[in-house]
Amino acid sequence: MTAGGTNHRIRYEVSGGIARIMLARPPVNALDLAMVRGVVAALKRAAADDAVRAVVIASAVAKGFCAGLDIVELARRSPDQIRTLVHELYVGLFDVQCQLGKPTIAAVNGAARGGGMTLAVSCDIVLAAESATFGYPEIDLGVLPTIHFVHLPRIIGRHRAFELLFTGRTFDAKQAAALGLVNRVVPDAEQQTEALRLAGELAAKPEAAMRAGRAAFMRQIDRDYRRRIAEAVEDFCAIVTTEAAQAKLRAFAEKGRSK
Repeated sequence: MTAGGTNHRIRYEVSGGIARIMLARPPVNALDLAMVRGVVAALKRAAADDAVRAVVIASAVAKGFCAGLDIVELARRSPDQIRTLVHELYVGLFDVQCQLGKPTIAAVNGAARGGGMTLAVSCDIVLAAESATFGYPEIDLGVLPTIHFVHLPRIIGRHRAFELLFTGRTFDAKQAAALGLVNRVVPDAEQQTEALRLAGELAAKPEAAMRAGRAAFMRQIDRDYRRRIAEAVEDFCAIVTTEAAQAKLRAFAEKGRSK
């Protein structure tokens, strides 16, 4: 089943009170506008369904969670189109997660980069497979993961965040757990089972208390958080539309097409 019945980049299914939102755009689940809107629509669908008590976001692609924004899209779209895409990923995703009323779990397998990190850390709990790797490679393409200037220092501290964001280096699941970026690391073969088990545990809690408690929890995170995420959209667009960034993005896209 697809979210909304029309977006084949996203699979949506409900069983036992748990909605599973599966990213399904091989080979790497690169995020274009249709895919981001599909994720947001699937979360809204879960929010509106009284039978759904918890949500798991995972990948239907065996070797990767999400490589981030589609570089080809960034290289060929107008500034207004890029702003629409990034606003949906940053602000649209934040809003729907805040208003969901149900716990969300990201089950990260393989590579999570850039916008894939955005999807993962938008969730309440992040479960990483042992094979999972993480990173913010945007700097090497002349762009910036600006939403993570908001997220990452709060999670792991200013200095460690700066290193990861401005070196662009990849790090593994064990380090992600040590930094507090993921809740726990599980063997690859057990990850989906563990994600569903944990979702089931949360789904079994009193519904009214979970809904009210999550809403209160989200309010206390930071009342000014949404404004700073909206500012991150403008910061991203200011750099991605420069000729220097566009030249790097076009070169990367051409290199990908030539493989």
